[in-house]
Amino acid sequence: MTLEQGIFYLFAAILVFAAFRVITARNPVHSAMFLVLCFVTSAGIWLLAEAEFLAITLVLVYAGAVMVLFLFVVMMLDINLAHLREGFARYLPVGAGVAVVMVAEMMMVVGAHYFDGVHSPAPLRHGADYSNTRELGSILYTDYFYPFEIASVILLIAIIAAIALTLRRRPGTRHQDPSKQVAVKRADRVRMVSMEAEKKS
Repeated sequence: MTLEQGIFYLFAAILVFAAFRVITARNPVHSAMFLVLCFVTSAGIWLLAEAEFLAITLVLVYAGAVMVLFLFVVMMLDINLAHLREGFARYLPVGAGVAVVMVAEMMMVVGAHYFDGVHSPAPLRHGADYSNTRELGSILYTDYFYPFEIASVILLIAIIAAIALTLRRRPGTRHQDPSKQVAVKRADRVRMVSMEAEKKS
């Protein structure tokens, strides 16, 4: 076993353990921190595959921005942990069954028959002047141009739908109208009341 293979197996073991702890940790903050560990170890595996741009993007975008947002939301919400743990035993058989099916499917798809040295040879090593970012951009805008554009349109539709759902009119909610706030005058907000002074007896 080479040093690179040893590092890969070490990162893979840490990744599997962290992913398992994400779904089994009882504290949501601990789950979020284990998810950060998943992102970092995945970035290390991508570095071994010479995907430096994807690795750095995973660390900066997900571990550095998205997970910080998740932690803020988790810490700001008053989550009742006892209520969350109530249905764990009830849904455990269903969850275990789904997990077994997913593992079986992954073993059938990512098996040694399809990913051995003959069907999937080791990637070629590139020199120091190789640019992973340039290669990724070239593939995205040539071979995968239409799927890339379709994915961008789907994301744009999702953003518009989220904004539309947020701004929809619902009974019982209060809305602000900036035009009315700007047009308001002092007489509409302040009423002067003249009262005689009272003395304490």
